[in-house]
Amino acid sequence: MEAKKLAAKAKVKPISASDKAFDIANYVLLAFVLFITAYPLYYVLIASVSDPFKVYAGQTMIRPVGFSWGGYERIFQDPMITRGYLNSIVYTTLGSFVSVVLTCVSGYALSKKTLPGRRWIMLFLLFTMYFNGGLIPTYLTVRDVGMFNTIWALIIPNAISVYNLIIARTFFESNIAESLTEAASIDGSSNIGTMVRIVMPLSTPIIAVMVVFYAVGLWNNWFDALIYTTKSDMAPLQLVLRSILIKSQASSDMMMGMDANYAEKQKVTEMIKFASIVVASVPMLIIYPFVQKYFSKGIMIGAVKG
Repeated sequence: MEAKKLAAKAKVKPISASDKAFDIANYVLLAFVLFITAYPLYYVLIASVSDPFKVYAGQTMIRPVGFSWGGYERIFQDPMITRGYLNSIVYTTLGSFVSVVLTCVSGYALSKKTLPGRRWIMLFLLFTMYFNGGLIPTYLTVRDVGMFNTIWALIIPNAISVYNLIIARTFFESNIAESLTEAASIDGSSNIGTMVRIVMPLSTPIIAVMVVFYAVGLWNNWFDALIYTTKSDMAPLQLVLRSILIKSQASSDMMMGMDANYAEKQKVTEMIKFASIVVASVPMLIIYPFVQKYFSKGIMIGAVKG
């Protein structure tokens, strides 16, 4: 037993001084990257519960000063906040599902070398990445096809991102062996059956990447709702927060020089700005850790080939 322990120790290569220096440099660099990435989030969080005057005086760099929930109280006093949250959850969930399904189906089809006109289809799709009809033609199209003031106006026009489609296509080309799908075809499986039963279970990393990309875009999207809807009960969270912020700022501006409490109103307005950022960001920050383990793998594998 002692001989085995001595042999195991002998096989362990001692760490050289250059290796130690390299490891230390890596740790320092990664700690710096972590700091510059996480600190802005931390700063916004503590600023949202601090006195805005203290924030602008630079007294809240490390901890909250003049602690107050005023910004959050004002935001959640608005009955549209709950409705906006529910709308955003519905739009994000349904929109992500539609987008991921369409992207994966299209990417899988374009990954097949037997697809007629595959090269021309890709060129056509790439063209749309750089040129589009513009806002007015898009608005007229949405209105004329009957999607105006419907949930589909917020989902269908931007259902597929060509950038995501290219990543998905590359993933299928690089990681799904032709022999696997050919064997399934010989066994009598249809193209759809092969994709559902074989391809999709093997594509968890790229699906996670697509979910993150589309979910973040849909969650933060407010402009489409502003353009394509006129019903207040259809407003997503981002649009509701924008409305609260504008009303608060307008009210504060109207009182300037006319109200002794102007400074207090201005303070609440500034608190609402920071609180709005936190309220809008928290759901995505909660979801991301659950898909992070797939994210790096999927994005790297899907971007190996062009």
